[in-house]
Amino acid sequence: MNGVNTSIRDILYEEPGKKARRRIAIGTVISLLLLVVLVLMMIRRFYDSGQLDSKYWIFFTKSTTWKFLGKGLLGTVEVAFASGALAFLMGLFMMLGRISSFAVARIISRILIEFSRGVPTLLFIYFFFLAAPQFGLKLPAFWKISIPVALSAAGMVAEVLRSGVNAVPKGQTEAALSLGMRKNSVFFKIIFPQALRYVVPSMISELVIVLKDTTFAYVVNYADLMQNSRVLISNYDALLSVYLVAAVIYILINYILNQISVAITKHRNVAS
Repeated sequence: MNGVNTSIRDILYEEPGKKARRRIAIGTVISLLLLVVLVLMMIRRFYDSGQLDSKYWIFFTKSTTWKFLGKGLLGTVEVAFASGALAFLMGLFMMLGRISSFAVARIISRILIEFSRGVPTLLFIYFFFLAAPQFGLKLPAFWKISIPVALSAAGMVAEVLRSGVNAVPKGQTEAALSLGMRKNSVFFKIIFPQALRYVVPSMISELVIVLKDTTFAYVVNYADLMQNSRVLISNYDALLSVYLVAAVIYILINYILNQISVAITKHRNVAS
């Protein structure tokens, strides 16, 4: 595997050998059988407790229910992409400081990255929801969830970007500098575009994490998919059915994002 076709996914997940594949196959079959048994036991338990009665499911036949969930899904997507964009910008600045030639910038960036990665997302949200207004910073619910989620993801984004920059052969920088290009021009015109190609799949995977973190939007009363699901639960007293449908929607979105990541990786490797 050469340096051109190597991605972050390739580095983290080495191709298993013949024996490893056999063990994985056996483990997969056993796990699936156990999962089937567990699901059947859960269904039986739900049936005995009456959670499968039609009254808990009939409202899903109404178009208004799906419109309401659709509005929540749209809110989730908007927050996820806003948070992802903010996290990318924050992570870019942190990464630039991390690889800077100035020691002070490197130290500050490293502290910010570790702080971002170490503090739980929920604490960031509570800060913007409870503490920030006391200092005169009053934000709409959209930003009360978008900014904290972005802050939580920014540190990881910075490290992913830095890994991409480090993956670009050093000889390209030396060659460009020898031609008289400025250091900043070399980075933004030659190094960084190539680094982005390496880390795009990992960035999409990070977006999956951002999407999951948006489920905390109920804290700030933002109308996302989870919040609207909670409203349906209150109206119909149908906790199991609503959460099950919401879970399926989240799984489908994450699966689509993962498939996009895989497709981009394959396309990049073929193009290379």
